[in-house]
Amino acid sequence: MSKFIDDETTVSAMVAEARSRDVEVVISALTIIEAAHRRTNRSRLTWLLSGMRIVHIGEEEAKAASDLLAAAGLHGHTYAIDAALAEMALRQPKPVVMLTSDIDDMKKLCGDRVHLVAV
Repeated sequence: MSKFIDDETTVSAMVAEARSRDVEVVISALTIIEAAHRRTNRSRLTWLLSGMRIVHIGEEEAKAASDLLAAAGLHGHTYAIDAALAEMALRQPKPVVMLTSDIDDMKKLCGDRVHLVAV
């Protein structure tokens, strides 16, 4: 999301291509927190989010994310948001493509069930 906010060409092009194919662009509510910082252009963030489906993480999703962490041998202190994002991706209608700067960790959490694209 940070690269999309910064209008990084590759990420913006991938999102535009998805939309042109009527593919839903989904984001976790947690990603909003992870991507925001003092210099974030809040107006741009709001505009970008208006074109996405924002998925919330509740108790059942948190439990499923915890199970993913355990299966991958990872600790929630470091990988909590990654696990929540992986859980969200895994429950979306297939096929799922995830843009991520964290291929290694997402591979551990999602396995081959989500197509990962490095950004």
